[in-house]
Amino acid sequence: MLFTDVSAERAIKAFEKGGFWLYKHRGAKHAGMTNGTRKITIPRHPRLNPYTLKGIIRDAGLIDEEFKRLL
Repeated sequence: MLFTDVSAERAIKAFEKGGFWLYKHRGAKHAGMTNGTRKITIPRHPRLNPYTLKGIIRDAGLIDEEFKRLL
C-alpha cells in the first residue's frame, strides 16, 4: 500500500502515537525520531514521496496497516 498526500507533520504525529518521540531537530530539513531502540529520520516536506515514507515505516518496524491506523 502506498500512502499519498501525507505531509511530514502528519507522519510525525502518527509516529508519536506509535511510541516515537522527537529526539533531534536536525535543522529545518529533517526531523529525527526514536522509540528508544529504533531511529528514523523524516524529511520535512509538504508531501512525502510515497516510496520514501514506505521506507521510513519499514525502518520504524511497522507494517502498512499499523501506520494507517496511526494516521
